[in-house]
Amino acid sequence: MRIGVDTGGTFTDVVAVDERTGEIFTTKTPSTPVNPADGFMAGLAKVGGAKAGVAVTGLVHGTTVATNQLLEDRIEDLGFVTTEGFEFILEIARQSVPDGYGNSYFWVKPPRIVPVHRVKTVGGRLDHLGAEVRPFDEEEATRVARWFRERGITAIGVCFLHSYANPGHEARMREVLEREHPEAVVSLSSDVLREYREYERSVTTLVDAAVKPTMRRYIANLSERLRMPYSVMKSNGGILSAAEVVHQPITTVLSGPAAGALGAALIAATSGHPSVITLDGGGTSTDVAVVVDGEPSLTTEGSIGRYPCKIPMIDIVTVGAGGGSIAWISPEGTLKVGPRSAGADPGPLCYGRGGGDVTVTDAHVFLGRIPPHLLGGEIPLDRQAAREGVEALAGKLGLSPERTATGVLEISAFNQCNAIRQITVKRGLDVRDFPLVTFGGSGPLLACRLIDILGLPAVIVPPDPGNVSAFGLLTVDVKNDYVRTHVTRSPDLKVLEGIFAELEGQAVAALDREGFTSPVCRRSADLRYYGQAYEVRVPVPPGPLGEEWRAEVLARFHEAHERLYGYAYRDDPRHAVEWVNLRVSGIGPITRPAIPERPRRGEEALPAPGARRVCFDEREGWAECPVHQRADLRWGDVVSGPAVIEEYGSTLPLHPGFTAACDAHGNLVIRRADAAAPGTGGAVRERETGESL
Repeated sequence: MRIGVDTGGTFTDVVAVDERTGEIFTTKTPSTPVNPADGFMAGLAKVGGAKAGVAVTGLVHGTTVATNQLLEDRIEDLGFVTTEGFEFILEIARQSVPDGYGNSYFWVKPPRIVPVHRVKTVGGRLDHLGAEVRPFDEEEATRVARWFRERGITAIGVCFLHSYANPGHEARMREVLEREHPEAVVSLSSDVLREYREYERSVTTLVDAAVKPTMRRYIANLSERLRMPYSVMKSNGGILSAAEVVHQPITTVLSGPAAGALGAALIAATSGHPSVITLDGGGTSTDVAVVVDGEPSLTTEGSIGRYPCKIPMIDIVTVGAGGGSIAWISPEGTLKVGPRSAGADPGPLCYGRGGGDVTVTDAHVFLGRIPPHLLGGEIPLDRQAAREGVEALAGKLGLSPERTATGVLEISAFNQCNAIRQITVKRGLDVRDFPLVTFGGSGPLLACRLIDILGLPAVIVPPDPGNVSAFGLLTVDVKNDYVRTHVTRSPDLKVLEGIFAELEGQAVAALDREGFTSPVCRRSADLRYYGQAYEVRVPVPPGPLGEEWRAEVLARFHEAHERLYGYAYRDDPRHAVEWVNLRVSGIGPITRPAIPERPRRGEEALPAPGARRVCFDEREGWAECPVHQRADLRWGDVVSGPAVIEEYGSTLPLHPGFTAACDAHGNLVIRRADAAAPGTGGAVRERETGESL
C-alpha cells in the first residue's frame, strides 16, 4: 500500500492505494496546528485501523509547516552575510510598487527579512564570470562568525556577489562558520539558487535559512515517530526524500497546493479535460492554478507572503477565502470576509470549541447547505451557535440573517473569482475556455456561483474532493531542478554542452541516492531579446548540440515570446537573442494509480433522497430540498437543482437552474440547466427552476 498524507490548516487528509487491487481508501482527521505531526499520525492510525496487516511500500507527505511560518511572519534570529559594500541590498530591494498603490508615496516598504543591524559583510570580490578580483578575507569572515555566535543567531544566509558563477568564496564562508559557530544552520545562495539577480537570490537564500530549523525539527520528530523512510512534496511538482528535504526546505513552501493541482490535473485529463483551472478550497485559504495540456503552469517568479522566492514552483495564486474565513465589519461599516481565519482551533462557531466569529462555514450551516456534521458524523456541528452568530452579525449590519449569510458567501465567492481572474486574465487566458476542477473540503460549496460570475463552461467535482491533494501526492515523480546563469548573445555550444552535462550529473547523482536507476533529464533555457529585463523559458531538445539544435531553440523562443506578448523579432537582426539561464530537471518516474471507471446504473432506480430545509436565495426564502448521498450516484445519473449532494469529506449545494451529471469516473459535472450536455442518460430528476439566477 502507498499512502499520501496532506496536512492542511484545518484538516489532515489521507489517501491509501492498494497496489495489488488498485483500491483507493480515503479519510480525514482534524489538523493539530501546535504539532502537525500529531494530526499526521492520527490520520495514519485511521488507515491502519481500516487496512490492518497491509505493508506500506511508500509514504508521501504534503506539509504546510514552512508555508505557515512565512505567511505568519515568524522569522526570528536570522542573520545575513554578503559582499563588502553591498550591506543594503535588502533595503534597496526593487523599485516596483505592489498593485493597488497608484502612487508610490502611499506605499511604505515592509520590514526587511533581516534588519540591517544583523547584516554583516566580508571582503572579497568576483566578477560576473566568476574570476577573483579580490581575495576572500578570512580574518573578517572569522570576526563575522564570532559576532553571530556571541549573539545567539543560529540561522544564517550567505549571498556573495556573482557566486552563481563561482561558489568558491561562499564555500569558504561556510567552512569558517562551521569552525567558529558550529551550532549555526547555514544556507548558501550557490546551493539554493545558482542564478543571477542578487536581491531575489539573497531573499530566496534567507527564506531557506529561516525555515530550515523549523523543518528540521518537524522532519526529525516525524521520522522518529514513523520509523520508516518517507518523501515530501515539493513546490515544483515533484517529491524528495525527507532525508534530502532537510538540506533544501525552501523547495517545500507550496507543498500541499502543488499536490492538489497535480492530482486535479490527472483526474481531469483521465475524464477528457486536459486543460482546466483548479481550485483547492480549504479551511484557511483557496489555491488556484491553471493546467494546460495536462501540465500545471510553472513559474520562478513566485512569492510566499511578502517574500519573493525564485525557485521553480507550480504557478499558484492563494487567497484567504476558505471555510474558516472570518466575516467582519470594517470601520466604514461594510461587511468583509477573510483573510483572517478561525483555522482548526478554535475553528468556526459551529465547531463548539470557543470560536467567537462568524465564518463562511457558519453561513453555510445556517442556510442548511451543509449537514449538521462533518466527516460522516465524526464532527458534530452546533447549528444553534451558527444561527446565533449570524443573527448577531445581522443585527449590527441592519440586515436579515438570511441576507447576511448569503452576503458572506457572495463575498467569499467573489474573492475566489478574483484569484481565478488573476491567474487567467492577467496571464492572457480567457477564463470561459476552461472548465473548473474544484476540490478541497470547501471547494465545491460555491461552484454554482462561480459559474454564474465567471461564465465558466462547467465545474467538475471529483470523488472525495476533500482528499484530492493527498491523492495528488501519489501521482507525482521525484523531481529536482538545477540552474546555472550563463549570459551570452553568442553562445559557444561546447560551453553550453559542458554546463548541461554538469547539471545533468548533479541531477543523476541525486536521483541515484533516491534509488532510481533510469532517471530522465529534461533541459530548458531562459532567453530574452537583448535589452529586455526578464526572460522566457523554453524547453530544449535533448541530444548533441549543433547549429540545428541552436536554430530549434531560437525558433521555440520566438514562438513562445509571440504567444506571451503578441510579437516576435524572428527576422530582425537588430534584436539579438540573449541566453541567460540553463536549466535541467532530473525526474525519477513512478507508477501512477489508475482511476477506475464507475458502473452504469442498471434497471434499479436512483435511491430516494432525504430532505431538509435549505435557503439558496434570501428573496425566495426557505424550502424543503432533496439531499442525495454521492455514494448512491452511478455513471449517467443526473441531479437537478435545487438539491444537496453529500459525501464523507465535502458537500455540493446545487442551486436552482443547475444540473450535476455523474461521468464515467465518478466526477460530478455541473452546468447551468440550459447548457447541460445532451445524451447523459440514466435517472434524471427534473424540476422547473423558474427565473435564472
